[in-house]
Amino acid sequence: MKISQIKSLLDLKYLEYNQPNFIENDPICIPHSFTKQQDIEIMGFMAAMLAWGQRITIINKCKELSTLMDNAPHDFIINHQEDDLKKLLDFKHRTFNTTDLLYFIEFFKHYYSSNESLETAFSSHLTPKDETVEKALIGFQNTFFSLPDAPQRTRKHIATPMRKSACKRLNMYLRWMVRNDNAGVDFGIWEQIKTSQLVCPLDVHVERVARKLKLLTRKQTDWQAALELNKALKKFDKNDPVKYDFALFGLGLEKF
Repeated sequence: MKISQIKSLLDLKYLEYNQPNFIENDPICIPHSFTKQQDIEIMGFMAAMLAWGQRITIINKCKELSTLMDNAPHDFIINHQEDDLKKLLDFKHRTFNTTDLLYFIEFFKHYYSSNESLETAFSSHLTPKDETVEKALIGFQNTFFSLPDAPQRTRKHIATPMRKSACKRLNMYLRWMVRNDNAGVDFGIWEQIKTSQLVCPLDVHVERVARKLKLLTRKQTDWQAALELNKALKKFDKNDPVKYDFALFGLGLEKF
């Protein structure tokens, strides 16, 4: 398939899948059930971090977590007392357990006590000249685990390019928060990170389709692979390469 044909296909599928009806069956439906920015940020983050396995299971576990936090996550995190945490002790999703959840809550309480938005935990490590969010992801991981009692086991849940991870979930989360095209799917509530700096989330559907279209040739599924795919997508849209996440993911669902 010629490059022009690939671009036409991806542009078509982007428009097809970047629609409000995409929301209902995707983990992005979780932050879409909130209106307060901090709630969107927190539950968007949780949905992204728990996004492995079947989508319906991810969505149900996130709804369970939201209920445990009285469907007001920011207020719960900032104002909870020690006793309030007891109802969270049985929460688990795959390898994400109580230890991890309690540390996530501790970090959020610490960060939101002196910051209005979680965006700065990423954007403060980035300059407008940076081509991608690589430094933001590295800086965020360091910030997230900067509290003195950060559990070693929880580190596996927050990826970083420093460990050569493709950082699929964090890149997905940044897409949700940063992209703003008025289609109603992504939120576009963060403005200090440029859309052109985003990196496409390299999930199994995206990877398989990207390899079939020869947009990705690197054998390992790592940070360099994510950058290789992103470089290819920038040839189609240098300002918004990650919009093609919709197209590649959608084609994957169609068993392209």
